Amino acid sequence: MTAQIENAGPLTTEAGAPVADNQNSETAGVGGPVLVQDQLLLEKLAHFNRERIPERVVHARGAGAYGTFTVTADVTKYTRAKFLSEVGKQTEVFLRFSTVAGNLGAADAVRDPRGFAVKFYTEEGNYDLVGNNTPVFFIKDAIKFPDFIHTQKRDPYTGSQEADNVWDFWSLSPESTHQVTWLFGDRGIPASYRHMDGFGSHTFQWNNEAGEVFWVKYHFKTDQGIKCLTQDEADILAGKDPDSHQRDLRESIERGEYPSWTVYVQIMPADEAPTYRFNPFDLTKVWPHADYPLIEIGKMELNRNPENIFAEVEQSIFSPHHFVPGIGPSPDKMLQGRLFAYGDAHRYRVGINADHLPVNRPHAAEARSHGRDGFMYDGRHGRAKNYEPNSFGGPTETGRPLWQSVPVSGATGEAPAPSHAEDNDFVQAGNLYRLMTEEEKGRLIDNLAGFIAKVSRDDIVKRAIENFRQADEDYGRRLEAAVKALRG
Repeated sequence: MTAQIENAGPLTTEAGAPVADNQNSETAGVGGPVLVQDQLLLEKLAHFNRERIPERVVHARGAGAYGTFTVTADVTKYTRAKFLSEVGKQTEVFLRFSTVAGNLGAADAVRDPRGFAVKFYTEEGNYDLVGNNTPVFFIKDAIKFPDFIHTQKRDPYTGSQEADNVWDFWSLSPESTHQVTWLFGDRGIPASYRHMDGFGSHTFQWNNEAGEVFWVKYHFKTDQGIKCLTQDEADILAGKDPDSHQRDLRESIERGEYPSWTVYVQIMPADEAPTYRFNPFDLTKVWPHADYPLIEIGKMELNRNPENIFAEVEQSIFSPHHFVPGIGPSPDKMLQGRLFAYGDAHRYRVGINADHLPVNRPHAAEARSHGRDGFMYDGRHGRAKNYEPNSFGGPTETGRPLWQSVPVSGATGEAPAPSHAEDNDFVQAGNLYRLMTEEEKGRLIDNLAGFIAKVSRDDIVKRAIENFRQADEDYGRRLEAAVKALRG
C-alpha cells in the first residue's frame, strides 16, 4: 500500500505569505497580458534565474558524502592537533570527490585526475585537506597553474579540448612526465570514487607540544580495493551513464555499504629535509616508501549522503589554508599558491560569507571572528563589537601560532625550487614505468599513443616522445613506434 503522506501546510512565498494559485499567473483579464504586480511570478522567475552559482573553474564535476574519521594510532609525539590526540577519537568529515578538467555537465568516467578533498570538523575549527587521487601533480609552481589548466580546457577558437594544446604544454614542461605516466597508466580512470586511493599530495607540517617540526604526506588507501576502467570501457560507460561515479557513491551509502579508507602518513623529521635525495617539497615527486614507510593513523568511513546536492556539494568550499593547531604548510611552491587561490575562488564563486553555510561552518567548534556584512550575511553577531582589541568582552588572540616558523635565507627573486642530489624531471617517471608489468606497460603506451597521435605538428610529437625517452629508453622507443603506426 502507498504510504499516506501528511500535507506540509500551505505553500508560501519566500517571505512566508500563503500562495493562493501556483498554476496560473495574474493577467489583465482572461487572455490578457501578465501583470507586473504578480509578485509570486516575478519571485519564482527571478529566483530560477539565479539558482546556479558560477561553477568551479576546475573540479566542477563532483559528488560528496559525510562520514567519520577515527584515530587508530598514537601520533601525539608528532602533532598537537586535538582531533588526533587519542586512539579511538572520532571526528565528523565531509568528503568531496571530483574530476578536474570537465565542466559541471561532463561525464564521470574520463581519464582525468580525481579531486579528493576532506573537511574535518574538529573541535579546534575545520581542517581542510585538499588532495587528489594521485600522489604527484603536473607542475611544481603555482604560477604555471592557469596556463596548464587553459591547455586542458576548451580552445579559444575551436571551443574544444585540443591535443595540440595539451601536448605542446606538457612537452615544454618536462616536470609533468611523472604525473602524465600516472594518468595514462592503469589507474588513470577509476571505476568509481569508492575504488581509488586518495592523497594529500603536498608536504605539510606537523608540530608537537614541544615545538618539534615534522614534514608529512597523507595517504588514503581504499578498503574496497583498487578498480579501474580501460579506455574502451570508460568510453562506453561515459556515454551510457555520465553520472556513473556519483550514482555509485550515493547508492552504495543508501544500501549501507559504507566506503572506507585506511589513512596513513609518511613522516620526515625536519632536520632530514635539507639533505634528502629529492626535494621533499616538490609536488612532482614522491617520497619512496623504502625511505619513509607508511604509518597507519586512522580510518575514514562515509555513511551519510547529502540531502541537497546544490547546498552541500556545489556550495561546499575547501581551502588548504584551513589549518588547525599542530598542522601547517610547507615551502611547497604549489601549496603556497593554493593557500591564496582556493579561498579567493570561493569568495568570488559562493560569496564572502560562504564559510557560514551549514556544510562549511565549523560543526564541533564556534567561529568567532570580526568579519561582518556582505552578501548572505545572517546577522549572527548581533550588536557585538566588530574590532579587536576591544574592552567589551570580544574574542581575543591566543598568542600561539598554529604551526612552527621555519628558517629562510637568501635574496628575494623569481627562483626555481632548489634541486637535491637525485632531482631531475624524469627519474621518478622512469622508476614508475620500470615497476609496471609488461601488460601494464603495453596499456600505458596504447593510451599515450592514442592521444599523441591526434597532435597536428610533428615537432610537438617529437618533443613529447623525447620526454618519455629521457625517463626510460624503452619507454620512449615503444611510444615512438606506437605513435608512428597510428599516424601512418
